[in-house]
Amino acid sequence: MERTWLTSYPPDVPATISVDASDSLPALLARICASHAHRPAFSNQGATISYGELDRLSLAFAAYLQKVAALQKGERVAIMLPNLLQYPVALFGVLRAGGVVVNTNPLYTATELERQLLDSGASVLVVLDNFAHVAEQVLSRTRVRHVIVTAVGDMLHFPKAQIVNMVVKHIKHMVPEWHIDGADRFMDALEEGEQQAFEVVPLQADDTAFLQYTGGTTGVPKGAILSHGNMVANLEQTAAWVKSVLLEGEETAVIPLPLYHVFALTATLAFLRLAAHNVLITNPRDTEALVKELRHTRFSVMIGVNTLFNVLLDAPHIEQANHGSVKVVVAGGMAVQRAVAQRWHKVFGVPLIEGYGLTETSPIVTANPLTIAAYTGTIGLPLPSTDVAIMDDAGNVLGIGAPGELCVRGPQVMKGYWQRPEETAKVMTSDGWLRTGDIGVMDGAGYFRIVDRKKDVIVVSGFKVFPNEVEDAAMLHPGIHEAAAIPAPDEHSDEVVKLVVVRRDPTLTADALLVHLHKHLTGYKLPRYIVFRDGELPKSNIGKVLRRIVKEEEEKKSQVAA
Repeated sequence: MERTWLTSYPPDVPATISVDASDSLPALLARICASHAHRPAFSNQGATISYGELDRLSLAFAAYLQKVAALQKGERVAIMLPNLLQYPVALFGVLRAGGVVVNTNPLYTATELERQLLDSGASVLVVLDNFAHVAEQVLSRTRVRHVIVTAVGDMLHFPKAQIVNMVVKHIKHMVPEWHIDGADRFMDALEEGEQQAFEVVPLQADDTAFLQYTGGTTGVPKGAILSHGNMVANLEQTAAWVKSVLLEGEETAVIPLPLYHVFALTATLAFLRLAAHNVLITNPRDTEALVKELRHTRFSVMIGVNTLFNVLLDAPHIEQANHGSVKVVVAGGMAVQRAVAQRWHKVFGVPLIEGYGLTETSPIVTANPLTIAAYTGTIGLPLPSTDVAIMDDAGNVLGIGAPGELCVRGPQVMKGYWQRPEETAKVMTSDGWLRTGDIGVMDGAGYFRIVDRKKDVIVVSGFKVFPNEVEDAAMLHPGIHEAAAIPAPDEHSDEVVKLVVVRRDPTLTADALLVHLHKHLTGYKLPRYIVFRDGELPKSNIGKVLRRIVKEEEEKKSQVAA
């Protein structure tokens, strides 16, 4: 196929990358730790571990898993932790021991946790004690045979560790009572592991590194099988893309998104590939604390999603977080709204670099060049060694400017869904294409733009309306804080647009908003109904507005009213 995008590539970015068949994430970690042993690797809550300490601690945890938990190569280990120093230690400990990481949302209900543990067949669970009571409810019905429990402050310095743990448990009462027979404490596991002899596990590119579960916003979550080869390829693709701007051993990255989500996971691994200093934010919903961290950290790179950037821009003193050191701010996980991008550029002096990816692609597929002068409104160009095509339902490749399903082929594409061959067959073609379910277009320069999710398209009198476009237009109004466009039934057309809005300006009326929308949208795209809500719209674990939930809530209200 013709790779139109290569004509728009930055001059120093290669068209392809090469990955050694024997390379793995532990091999990558070992190289970085050996070269940058004294450089800070991760910081959290005022404590820091160096790359040398990350090497030592993850080896200790790996040895503990091998000798005490009797973990065998290929067994699954569920990690149920927020962004704490314990996370990278546990992550690399599992991988070095030959295990498969199953990232698990700490906010899962007992039902959600049980479903994931059963589906993955996890035999070991690493969990924060705040959530151990949830695990206790389901463990007897799973294959988990070994549990390691940690507390928020465990890896902080003395006496802060003890103070934080006391405050969290006894003053804030954030640790409900729990009892799990035979559970080990994380710090005890590290101490015991240091007394054990670690055995190197040979790993190949085809070996599974992660069962990374999809968000489940359109159904029951599925485990994408991501191999070491998938992950290393995506890290090498990303390294080739950023090498002219982000320099090895010189960057400080702020990570306010949860590491159990694939976007933050791979971004952090990419920063680790550059020997960056990664500052982990445990609770990004505490906006005041996050702004304080940004004001006191001279960071050069940051990741986030549109909703997070929007909240930060409304926070007091956010302008004081601009140290003049910021090189790159990467946006992913959901569509960036132009109004948010413009405000961010004004405050920080750098554009939001929007990219695109999926759990199934490890996850990065496309990105804008880091050298762009302003927000482009596109998801950028395919990364090296990545093919992207816009196809119709029959699999025919469509021309420039024609909307269709965005399809991806490359070394970062998953092996398939765990124990779901039928679901794999629905999205993977025989010649290696992944059908993403996203509607996109490509322009003449090879830049791609996501129009919307295929399942979210609203059909008004036969015309397709893409919710992203309606929401983007609404967000250009300064009185709007959040917006979600959803379908609503209509007697004259099967569907019409309903816009659910959280106002920044409480005096804003529906009529005034409609006048604004008339300037940006043609008639059939205009909302027939505008609903104002207080509070916030429902969101996923990384802050993506869940239109499906908004739609269900509106339908329930309509049924009650009837």
